[in-house]
Amino acid sequence: MNPASAANRVRKQAVAAKAAASQLRNASTVEKNTALLAMAAALEKEQKAILAANREDVAAARAKGISTALIDRLTLDEGRLLAAAAGLREVAALPDPIGVTVSMSKRPNGMEVGRVRVPLGVIAMIYEARPNVTVDAAGLCLKAGNTVILRGGSEALCSNVALVAVMRKALQATSLPAESIQLIEETDRASAQALMRQTGLVDVLIPRGGRGLIRSVMENATVPVIHTGEGNCHIFVDESADLAQAREIIINAKCQRPGVCNALETLLVHRKLAQDFLPSLARDLQARGVILKGCSACQAIIPWIEAATLDDWDTEYLDLILAIKVVDGMEEAVSHIEQHGTGHSEAILTKDYAAARRFLGLVDAAAVYVNASTRFTDGQQFGLGAEIGISTQKLHARGPMGLEELTCTKFVIYGNGHIR
Repeated sequence: MNPASAANRVRKQAVAAKAAASQLRNASTVEKNTALLAMAAALEKEQKAILAANREDVAAARAKGISTALIDRLTLDEGRLLAAAAGLREVAALPDPIGVTVSMSKRPNGMEVGRVRVPLGVIAMIYEARPNVTVDAAGLCLKAGNTVILRGGSEALCSNVALVAVMRKALQATSLPAESIQLIEETDRASAQALMRQTGLVDVLIPRGGRGLIRSVMENATVPVIHTGEGNCHIFVDESADLAQAREIIINAKCQRPGVCNALETLLVHRKLAQDFLPSLARDLQARGVILKGCSACQAIIPWIEAATLDDWDTEYLDLILAIKVVDGMEEAVSHIEQHGTGHSEAILTKDYAAARRFLGLVDAAAVYVNASTRFTDGQQFGLGAEIGISTQKLHARGPMGLEELTCTKFVIYGNGHIR
């Protein structure tokens, strides 16, 4: 597809989304919840066709030699699809943020000035091989009164086409426009570039994926962007840590689902613990298929692991690979995180309350943990329902982005003949 035709097609979809947004922002909570429940029921009813489409994507990905972890991100099974439908019902059950009065005060002249929560408008998403994101994004955006334009990766195209077709058909039986959810089916660079430049039609763009995608969007977009996704997450094992507990947390953070952005990528271990703790931990991780890369001090303790390079400290593996560094203490651990972290999720394992409080204060990230796995950085786990992404920036939203993060506020002013 040539760039001109891609731009024309994307613009037509953006125009349709903008038109639908004016209707959706005034939809009642009942209308939105009815639509979400209809979408959930449709996903369950059409699961056979959806899973068949997903199997096509998975087969093609395997033929290309895509990693096991990325295959896991791509795969839908009955459980995951039913969980996605359940997620829509959970979003329907959440309080509607739209129309909520955030504040209201009376000025000395008697005029009342308030702030009311309103939708952002048209939200665009460019994301990689995560078909569950298609459902989560559609549901969250709709409940928050926004239309959404989805542009997924080529690996999940069959899955995304099937999912969006089912959800749009469900909307046709409700009072809300089917154009509330749109999918750009072209997965070439031209379609992504076109979507990034729909100034005046797209109100915000959310990229969700690896470093290359995020960089491309930040460099080329002319619409506002919320930076999400990249997670080079660390766990620091302090000298006072409960080592049995630390073992379980580290294994969970690395192995439970390695292909997601809140998985552990670099382990920092206090030098006073390293000799006793690392050998048994390394064997446990190796038994689970984890490839280990370590600093020179780490290699002196575990001679069979690979040498970590400078690039390893900056790598979001999204796979069963873990970098390990021995550090002298809190200062070195925090310095390493500050230099190599992506502002996503960081953790300390310690029994020292003062050390925990210090780590919480020093580390600059969207989520900072004490004695817990980084795998909890998730909208549902934080009580927000589903989430559209993990924001690693500081303007507008930070951390898991739920319903409230997909809104903004506007001032409303009540007067009685006031003039200035």
